[in-house]
Amino acid sequence: MEEFIQLLKRLSEARGPSGFEDEVREVVVREMEPYVDEVVVDRWGNVIGVKHGASERRAMVAAHIDEIGLVVDHIDKEGFLRFRPVGGWNEVTLVGQRVWVKTSRGTWIRGVVGSTPPHVTPAGKEREAPEIKDLFIDIGASSREEVEKLGVEVGSVAVLDREFAVLNGKVVTGKAFDDRVGVAVMLYALRQLKELPTTLYAVATVQEEVGLRGAQIAAERINPHYAIALDTTIAADVPGVGDRLHVTKIGKGPAIKVLDGGRGGLFIAHPQLRDHIVKIARDIGVPYQLEVLYGGTTDAMAIAFRREGIPAATISIPTRYIHSPVEVLNVEDAVNASKLLKAVLERTTPAVIDSFLDKRIK
Repeated sequence: MEEFIQLLKRLSEARGPSGFEDEVREVVVREMEPYVDEVVVDRWGNVIGVKHGASERRAMVAAHIDEIGLVVDHIDKEGFLRFRPVGGWNEVTLVGQRVWVKTSRGTWIRGVVGSTPPHVTPAGKEREAPEIKDLFIDIGASSREEVEKLGVEVGSVAVLDREFAVLNGKVVTGKAFDDRVGVAVMLYALRQLKELPTTLYAVATVQEEVGLRGAQIAAERINPHYAIALDTTIAADVPGVGDRLHVTKIGKGPAIKVLDGGRGGLFIAHPQLRDHIVKIARDIGVPYQLEVLYGGTTDAMAIAFRREGIPAATISIPTRYIHSPVEVLNVEDAVNASKLLKAVLERTTPAVIDSFLDKRIK
């Protein structure tokens, strides 16, 4: 358990907004190299670890390394940075936060997200949540020229400045658990794997938060016979939310996705692959939850519709307060997700894969 916590801490505290994942990628490569036969970084920055198995059948596991961020689109003459979102933000979570801003020199400097003080806000609007267009980043500069001397410019990106912390025993909090916990689950499983019936492609994907980009590219390259995405999912098991809307609960085991999605269309996990994962969870005694999520999706959707169609499913880690500075999860759920992933990879033989693929009508 402690080993997993330290791995998650390293990943969570690394800074990597969508499209600028370099710092996280370095951590992943370092953690992955001892446990695979080959590591490749593709043209878009996906990290692909290859572990050869007993057959040429290909299994793909995907977990994204990017986090939601901000991008500077204007610098005021007084030295305040105006910004736009990179990924899905709730403005309420941004007000009053500390951030890291990446400079043109590749270094990071600190700033804070500011807004109009309530004392000078028009009457009746003091308690209204501001819109992102009304927020700004204050890096302590007094002019545009001073900002530029620090190496901050239009196009500079920013992420939350937040340390990982243990709340109570197995419950932890931090930023970017979406989806550094999925990456940790994948890396932790790699440490335990020995013999495999297929060749495994363990992929740390980029730009998931802005359209599942990296997974699409990697799936086209690998053309796997089946795939599993690892990601967080909503755990709304908090006061004021009815039981039906919880989706999942922390501490009750990893979730096996039935379907997810929203206005862009639903993704239905490959039924036979999903049932195969459920059976394995029961066989090895890992607690699990079945997940139906209306809103949000994972790399599985991007992978499933590549090439001729790829059987894809998702193992999720229940997480509270996703896309906030204080995401919360139970490490036991993540460790159990890793145990389940390991068992699925070891038990999905060529014969099982054949049962997922094309069937001839007699």
